[in-house]
Amino acid sequence: MEQQAIWAIGIFLVIYALIISEKIHRTIVAMIGGLLMVVLGIVHQETAVHHIDFNTLGLLIGMMIIVSTTAETGVFKYIAVLAAKKAKGEPVRILVLLSLITAVGSAFLDNVTTVLLMVPVTFSITRQLRANPVPFLVTQIIASNVGGTATLIGDPPNIMIGSAVKELTFMAFINNLAPVAVVVMAAYVPLFIWMFRKKIQTTDELKRGVMEMKEKELISDPKLLRKCLIVLGLTLVGFFTHQLFHLESATVALAGAFVLLLLTGEHMMEQAFTKVEWMTIFFFVGLFVLVSGLIETGVIAELAKQAIDLTGGDLVATSLLILWLSAIASAFLDNIPFVATMIPMIQEMGNMGVSNLEPLWWSLALGACLGGNGSLIGASANLIVAGMSGKEGYPIRFVQFLKIGFPLMLLSILISSVYVYFRYLI
Repeated sequence: MEQQAIWAIGIFLVIYALIISEKIHRTIVAMIGGLLMVVLGIVHQETAVHHIDFNTLGLLIGMMIIVSTTAETGVFKYIAVLAAKKAKGEPVRILVLLSLITAVGSAFLDNVTTVLLMVPVTFSITRQLRANPVPFLVTQIIASNVGGTATLIGDPPNIMIGSAVKELTFMAFINNLAPVAVVVMAAYVPLFIWMFRKKIQTTDELKRGVMEMKEKELISDPKLLRKCLIVLGLTLVGFFTHQLFHLESATVALAGAFVLLLLTGEHMMEQAFTKVEWMTIFFFVGLFVLVSGLIETGVIAELAKQAIDLTGGDLVATSLLILWLSAIASAFLDNIPFVATMIPMIQEMGNMGVSNLEPLWWSLALGACLGGNGSLIGASANLIVAGMSGKEGYPIRFVQFLKIGFPLMLLSILISSVYVYFRYLI
């Protein structure tokens, strides 16, 4: 193996270990790793820039602006409180409804944004009920990862896959992943009820308190809400039709974002840009450059060759290997850097004689997104909810979540295995 390839592997493994350890913020670590690849001459600067996926970055920034501006209207709080009242203040029904709202929201807003919006409202409702919020939050974590699986914009791994493979449109993600996400969520709901029904009891008097909450007062700016809903609706239509107009998903998201800023004025623009998660954006930049070192030195090609040798190039074996490997790895590693490594590997398999890559892409998406439920560190949404819960005095422990999330993750991957096999491989 060439010296540069050895250096690339060494840097990658050290950076990956630091990301997992969480001793230093992952954005700093990823950027340093990417810069080392350039400084040490493993990747030329122009080549490194070429490997940065600006479609992924544009889509993330555009949706962050639209959703953060919409959140200012209070509409997401309104929806959650309305759901609690529709459930007649019954804790189990509220838990189910909030998890379903989280799943749907994660499909169309992205899972990280959705949990950021849902957690404060959940605490407000559980305080009123004097119920333990942890079961509500755990089910929302799990639902966010399932819902995020269903669409191109629901989870960062899907955004990365859709950006890397132009044929996989917004509608393609819905057609191929939404059905299995719905089945998984349908399987989870009765399990949620069974697991948590005895842990979230309350009194009739406290239920009445929930029924007295005034959801309409939570809408702080109806005029802004109308503008946001129109732009959000047009943006979603743009995602559904972007292939017809030969537009990338980032173009649609950024167009929606800046039309909304045009309608709302400069005062909202400054606020919207402060809500963009710039740390996440730079994490992606560093990650893309870091992985480019493995691509340019031939390490990814060698890994692809070994995977094909292991499965003999058989499409069934290769698809299921990617599905289960992605799920187990994503349970204990952040799924974003894992997917960033797997994308060029699957592309390389296409150069080695695997003619039909579509089952491999859907297997990667299902494994990475649903695998995030396997542990508390499996996905960004998990860590965000755990952090917010800890600040409120309700820590979600790693082992506590593992006992719930890992078996549910295995169930979802079993369902996905059956789905992938019968839909694509027979």
